[in-house]
Amino acid sequence: MQVYGYARVSSVDQNEERQVVALRGAGVAIENMFIDKQSGVDFERDVYKRMMGRLQAGDMLYIVSIDRLGRSYDEIQEQWRVLTREKGVDIAVIDMPLLDTTRSKDLLGTFISDLVLQLLSFVAQNERENIRKRQAEGIAAAKARGVRFGRPEKELPADFGELVGRWERGEVATADMLELCDMSRSTFYAKVREYRGLRLDNGQ
Repeated sequence: MQVYGYARVSSVDQNEERQVVALRGAGVAIENMFIDKQSGVDFERDVYKRMMGRLQAGDMLYIVSIDRLGRSYDEIQEQWRVLTREKGVDIAVIDMPLLDTTRSKDLLGTFISDLVLQLLSFVAQNERENIRKRQAEGIAAAKARGVRFGRPEKELPADFGELVGRWERGEVATADMLELCDMSRSTFYAKVREYRGLRLDNGQ
């Protein structure tokens, strides 16, 4: 039997140290830890797939919290089933001692573990949805206050209108316009459309 640990953070700039410390405290050797640094949107993660290829029936897998397996109720439930039933692996969730498949393998123990798993999976998904909702509300409130997101808009040259007129008459080539305005082709055409709209609004 081998003892493994799995940790996941959602992006490369997040710190996995808390999970690593918890896994080491559970007795997982550093060489048996698999650490993913990408979203839990699905299980097409290189490190996770490498771990799945290493796991054998009877091995022990530690994770710090149930949401490290996935972001939704269905994902967590399905992956738990694959690990415990198809792979024959035991799992222990460090933050929730009741979720330890080595402790109670009788009918009552399995029933309790299944109930706890379902509850925690639901909580994980619900919290994820609440976070997205709070983020959306925060962004909407910030926009209402005039906060701008994304890259700052490209400033137009002072003589943009004159340049557009010369370009429309064929006096300036598109490539030269892009260089003069320091814009990409898509940005340039978008600004031209805006400019033409303003001219129509002003009756020009």
